[in-house]
Amino acid sequence: MENHKLVLPEHLNHYGYLFGGDLLKWVDEYAWIAVSLDYPKNKFVTVGFDDVEFKKSVREGSILNFNIEKEKIGNTSVKYQVNVFRSALGDDKKVLIFSTCVTFVCVDDNGKKKILP
Repeated sequence: MENHKLVLPEHLNHYGYLFGGDLLKWVDEYAWIAVSLDYPKNKFVTVGFDDVEFKKSVREGSILNFNIEKEKIGNTSVKYQVNVFRSALGDDKKVLIFSTCVTFVCVDDNGKKKILP
């Protein structure tokens, strides 16, 4: 799955760079959308991110490209590889700024782990 996000002034810290927490929120949200589309009618919660290392800075006006691919399937969990690239409007050059794996667990209505369909 692929998604995009425009970095706006409200996403910036007092130094003019993207807040890392906003990026993590988008990674979690877009990966959750991917797992929800892959397993409709099931509920998932995030249980973890692998490495969290911001490789490059991001400024206002940057366009972020999120690439999400299913990495591993377990009995109750699914792991997705998420790569985030930065580009500028009118520039075809993409720079990798962040990469991680996000793990989700399938849960029932009571929040207990449930076997994947």
